Amino acid sequence: MTIDKAVISKITTALKAQSISEIEVIQSLWGGYGELFRAKLTGSQYSSVIVKHIKLPQPESHPKGWNSALSHQRKLKSYQVEANWYQHYAQLCGSGSGSDNDRQSENSVPQCLYIQRSELETLLILEDLHTLGFDQVLTHADHTAILASLKWLGHFHGQFMANQFTTSQPSTVNTTDLWPTGSYWHLDTRPDELQALSDQPLKMAANTIDRTLKQTPYQTIIHGDAKLANFCFNTHHDKAAAVDFQYVGQGCGMKDVILLLSSTLTFTEPHKLIEQYLDYYFSQLASSINLHQPDINPKEVEQTWRPLYCIAWADFQRFIKGWSPKHVKINAYTEMLTAQALSQLTTSSK
Repeated sequence: MTIDKAVISKITTALKAQSISEIEVIQSLWGGYGELFRAKLTGSQYSSVIVKHIKLPQPESHPKGWNSALSHQRKLKSYQVEANWYQHYAQLCGSGSGSDNDRQSENSVPQCLYIQRSELETLLILEDLHTLGFDQVLTHADHTAILASLKWLGHFHGQFMANQFTTSQPSTVNTTDLWPTGSYWHLDTRPDELQALSDQPLKMAANTIDRTLKQTPYQTIIHGDAKLANFCFNTHHDKAAAVDFQYVGQGCGMKDVILLLSSTLTFTEPHKLIEQYLDYYFSQLASSINLHQPDINPKEVEQTWRPLYCIAWADFQRFIKGWSPKHVKINAYTEMLTAQALSQLTTSSK
C-alpha cells in the first residue's frame, strides 16, 4: 500500500519532523475507507506515531453482504464521532504524556497530536501506544489481560458516569457530539439485521431490550466497540489502553462488558469464573465512581446494572443473529443469557 505524498508531507510538518524513515501499514480501514499506519519519524520529539487517514467513498461491496446507504451513513458518522472524541475528550482520560506514572494510567488512551478535517477526508495523528509501554496486541486473552481490560472499562465508565434522574449531571462532559446511543450494534442503526432475524421471540422483544438499556437511570460514556482487538497491553498484560473510538457514546456499561467478554471467552469457562470477572469489573467501577463522582453511590449503580448483564447480551444477540446466524458468539452460554433476559423482561412487565 502506498501512502499519498501529501499525507506524508502533512505528518512531517505537523510534528516538526525531518523525515519519515519508515511506514508500517497496520490495516486498511473497514469497507475501504482509508488506512491505518505507523509512521516512524526522524528529527521529531515523537519516535513514531499512529496515523488514521480516513477517505470516504461509497463502497461497492461489504464482506458479509451488508452494503447500503444506511451502512455508509453509519460509517461516515462513526468517523466524525471518532474525530470529535480524540479532539475534545481523549485528554480527559489517562494521558500518555508527563510522568512515568501518567504514561500507564487506569484508562489510558492515545492522545491526539494533530487533526485535519475536510468534507471527504480526515487525517488523525495519534500517540503511538507502543512507545508508551503498551506494545502487546493479543489475539487470545489470558486471565491477566481480561482483568486489565475490565479494569480499564470500570475506570472509564466511572469517570463519565451520570445519573439521568438527578438535576445536577455529574458527568464530566456534554456528549452531544458523540453517539447519542453508544455501540455499533444498537437497534436504531440496525434495521436490516433486525429484519433478517429469524428468532421471533427475540425479534419481538428487541424494542423492549433497547428501551431497557437506554432508560437505566445510570448512564455513562461507553467505548462502543470494546473487543480485545481494540486494547493494547504492557509486557505483563496487567495494564491496558484502548483505541478505536468510532462508536463511543452514551450507554449502559454492561454493553462494553459483554462485548469484551464475547471476544475473550471460549464459552467453556465455569459460570463462577465469569461471575468473578463481573465482580472485578464492579469493584473497579466503584473505585472510579468514588474518585470522580462522589455524589453517586456505586452500590446503587451495581444493583441497577447487574440485572442488565443478560439484557445487554440479548441486545447483542439480536444483532449478531441477524447479521451472521452461524457466528461462534451464538452458543449455549449466550442463548441461555438471552432466554434469561426475555424471562426477566416478561416478569418485570407483569
